[in-house]
Amino acid sequence: MPASAPTNLKARVRALPDTPGVYLMKDRLGRIIYVGKAKSLKKRVSSYFQRGRARAIVQPKIRALIGLIADFDTIGVKSEPEALLLEGKLIKQWRPRYNTDFTDDKRFLLVRVDLTEELPRFRLTRLRKDDRSRYFGPFAHSGLLRKTLAQLRRQFGILLADATPARLPDGAWKLYDDVREEIYGGEHTVTAAAYGARVAAACEFLEGKSREWLAALRAEMAAAAAKQAFERAAELRDLVFALEETLRKTRRFERADPTRPARDDAALEAVQAALGLDSPPRTMECFDISHISGTFVVASMVRFADGRPDKDQYRRFQIKSFVGNDDFRAMEEVVGRRYRRLAEERKPWPDLVVIDGGRGQVGAALKAFFALDLNPPPLIGLAKKEETVIFPDARAPLRLPPAHPGLRLLQRLRDEAHRFANTYNADLRSKKIRESVLDDFPGLGPVRRAALLAQFSSIEKLRAASVQEIAATPGFGLKMAGELRTFLARDNPAG
Repeated sequence: MPASAPTNLKARVRALPDTPGVYLMKDRLGRIIYVGKAKSLKKRVSSYFQRGRARAIVQPKIRALIGLIADFDTIGVKSEPEALLLEGKLIKQWRPRYNTDFTDDKRFLLVRVDLTEELPRFRLTRLRKDDRSRYFGPFAHSGLLRKTLAQLRRQFGILLADATPARLPDGAWKLYDDVREEIYGGEHTVTAAAYGARVAAACEFLEGKSREWLAALRAEMAAAAAKQAFERAAELRDLVFALEETLRKTRRFERADPTRPARDDAALEAVQAALGLDSPPRTMECFDISHISGTFVVASMVRFADGRPDKDQYRRFQIKSFVGNDDFRAMEEVVGRRYRRLAEERKPWPDLVVIDGGRGQVGAALKAFFALDLNPPPLIGLAKKEETVIFPDARAPLRLPPAHPGLRLLQRLRDEAHRFANTYNADLRSKKIRESVLDDFPGLGPVRRAALLAQFSSIEKLRAASVQEIAATPGFGLKMAGELRTFLARDNPAG
């Protein structure tokens, strides 16, 4: 260890277990600057403190990291695959400065569509800008992406970067000069409005293609982990997370609908007046609980900004503190989790919190704030039976006219929270029902199970697979594949 390493750090390193885990390196201010995984925490962490190691390292970035390490934490896990997944989760959570490869998607290609152009073109770029363009990607396979764009041009009749369309005397556009560039999916001459419909269809296809490639990368990652090729699995995981992050960002830059106002000032001011707020609630968050007879209990939080859904800020919660049917406890838990996090991250409160429910649910939400010793923002409940506004103080319930613009905005917010919660609940129930059949097949552990679902994506596709196709899944041979095929056929005799 270097002479500068404090004695207590040396002792802590010597006391580390020879087991898998994740380590978090910190600077002298306690900030997490690097997160890594280890097959052996003792061997991996001690390597950072070996005498003279920094001078022997060629890469300046790693030398700088070692020079900044003043403390560390470790988290033990049961296996290397678990360490791999936990490492990814912690890097996404803390975004350490020396884990830049994990979130840096500039090495991958993006597709940019500038929607301010009269005839938007599909261009390749590596730089995302905060403009009114739509972005798709990142894509790791540049050759495949270029072939896909060529197919998009032929199928949908859209323009790529090098196109030079010509305007005709009647105002229409001739898309290509060369007859060899004829398109398959439409007329060669088109109006700007008709071309806009083509762009929308191509964007929808391209977004689906992004997600299709993402699913393929996830499957490849699971297969690498099942083969214990953990370095390759980590590379694929980084790529998957970069793609997920960019897909999430892409939705932020979607073109606004020109037929709708940027915000509904009249409705916001109506809410302000009805509730006695100091200002219009530009940001509102609404919570809803969803369950089926106490099972699959989940919650949703949706956010409106300037009266419109801000879907990037939507959140879904599984209830962790208890099992059973108790809407009040569930509401207290999710409200507490949401605003504890905002407080820890020093992010601003919403201007108004809306609870789907009556006085009991409102009281549970308030209890969460009091338990955290936090002052709640303006908060109300919206009881669906009579569409009554419930206040947390001594004010009587408020009944607004059905056509009241403020009530209609609150209803849209509440209904969106209800839809989002029910969708999550249905997704969980559907997934559990589909996958539960595998629980009864002996010898199928979590790694093989994950590899199967990654390879075939659904039980239905797995049932339709041949023995040879199942045997090609990592961790399977012909014997086990045959047994699984027989088991699934017996489980589904009608198929």
